[in-house]
Amino acid sequence: MDRVNVAIIGNGPAGISAAITAKARNKSILLFGSSKASAKVEKAHQINNYPGLPAVSGSELAAALNRHLEQMEITLTEEQISKVYAMGDYYMIQTAAGMYEADTVILATGVVMGKPLQGENEFLGRGVSYCATCDAMFYKNKPVAVIGYNEEAASEAEFLASVCSQVYYLPVGKAAVPSGDNITILSGKVQSINGDRTVNELQLDSGSVTVDGVFVLRDAVAPETLVPGLEIDGAHAKVDLQMRTNLPGLFACGDIAGLPYQYIKSAGQGNTAALSAVSYLSEKKQKQ
Repeated sequence: MDRVNVAIIGNGPAGISAAITAKARNKSILLFGSSKASAKVEKAHQINNYPGLPAVSGSELAAALNRHLEQMEITLTEEQISKVYAMGDYYMIQTAAGMYEADTVILATGVVMGKPLQGENEFLGRGVSYCATCDAMFYKNKPVAVIGYNEEAASEAEFLASVCSQVYYLPVGKAAVPSGDNITILSGKVQSINGDRTVNELQLDSGSVTVDGVFVLRDAVAPETLVPGLEIDGAHAKVDLQMRTNLPGLFACGDIAGLPYQYIKSAGQGNTAALSAVSYLSEKKQKQ
């Protein structure tokens, strides 16, 4: 695929707003997200502060946003992003299906609530992974554990079971449960991910399992993990008023950019982030 001008990661109000603005400025775009993301908006009973849409329900707002995408002929690329790499004058975006290139990237992924698991950051890349399809072959004929936070995690575990010798699956909350001869369902809460140089154990409050890898499958990845080198402020990407991060050509908007967590604020920041990306591209072209 050819390199696009702007890649937007996330299709909530911030990401959709950014995509609409970038497309209106005649930029080539990729909008990454999930069709289930709108479900988060749909659950809102009533939204009272969205200008022009008084007392709009979440389902009405979600439908309006999706109609706007259709009218702008913006399609959604439903692929989970595992990494975004700064490559100098462009960005490489890694998904389970392959790699994409973009001149600029706008993060609109929402905020990851809660702290990372004990040992998660320490063993990232040394036994901890966020993408089963990407890293499965590293664990061929080896035992692994999957901590599943969403519905997609079950199918990912079943895929791993076709490659690995044993899959231990821990569903979190109401996550779906996979099936397979070499899949063992665990119960309990994670205490820690342990190892020496690499992972060798998942410790639960109900016991432990010996594994060579642990796949932590959530809806979103912490911003500093998603984009190496990104400066953060607590759980958020650190941005200025133009939604610029510390990495040139990388912008962030919506909940990932900090409080307040409001739909109208997210939409406004998405617009600002896209305009800033357009300005960045213009300045870059002039320098060339």
